[in-house]
Amino acid sequence: MQDIRFVVVTGLSGAGKSLALRALEDAGYFCVDNLPPALIPKFAEICAQSGGKIRRIAIVVDIRGGAFFDSLLDALQDLERTGFAYQILFLEADDETLVRRFKETRRRHPLAPQGRVLEAIREERCRLEEIRGRAHRIIDTSALSPQKFREEILEIFATDQDPERFIVTVVSFGFKHGLPLDADLVFDVRFLPNPHYVDSLRPLDGGDPLVEEYVMRWPIAQQFMRRLASLVEFLLPQYLAEGKTQLAIGIGCTGGQHRSVVIANRLARLLREKHHTVLVEHRDLPLRSEA
Repeated sequence: MQDIRFVVVTGLSGAGKSLALRALEDAGYFCVDNLPPALIPKFAEICAQSGGKIRRIAIVVDIRGGAFFDSLLDALQDLERTGFAYQILFLEADDETLVRRFKETRRRHPLAPQGRVLEAIREERCRLEEIRGRAHRIIDTSALSPQKFREEILEIFATDQDPERFIVTVVSFGFKHGLPLDADLVFDVRFLPNPHYVDSLRPLDGGDPLVEEYVMRWPIAQQFMRRLASLVEFLLPQYLAEGKTQLAIGIGCTGGQHRSVVIANRLARLLREKHHTVLVEHRDLPLRSEA
């Protein structure tokens, strides 16, 4: 199955598998999280029967699968026997970074439901040693920002994309925290009604459906969204003709929590519907470590 690219993402809990999967999804991969290993060959077969509609596949398989995870190597051997080539991406980070990420997110380690994160990390390293040795790519995310990590994923796994397609990065931000230094275009959405002044919405951010519904209920927001998407669609081929390969678009509101997040997410969805590769970064939302 030489026309299908199959990526297996695995590694340590807290090392960034969710972020990697989202980056691959942005690059056009059909993605599945926490797939039981025994289902991998059948899943690949189904994708192969899509008539060419699915040509890039990425799955996350990790220790969350419990006893099922131990059959991963057998499943990969079955995949090879059916003619599928695959790549294993293994993600890791140092103990200090992983412990900090779990404390920040207050999430439990899959191997430590009662706590004791450091012991669980060390146990997980031992259980993953064999699959790590089989990995085609190993990325240590300890010192990588989310944006740099996404860029590295795309550099490795999105090199076969259509060269006529941009990589567009949409960044939401708050003006009170300063402009994004690398933005090529900046749009100010502070004219839109502000959810900050609605008591029930103030604690939420623009990723919440309630906030999105509030921002987009206003005709001015809907009209702006249509015009913004149309303008960006017009500009992309013009920048391409000038030799650019990527574009960073900043969407700013006062604090970078509500309106800019909603508009950035909406713009990204509209551009993806036009088959552009789009990354989204919410610069001024509280940082969330990726598991």
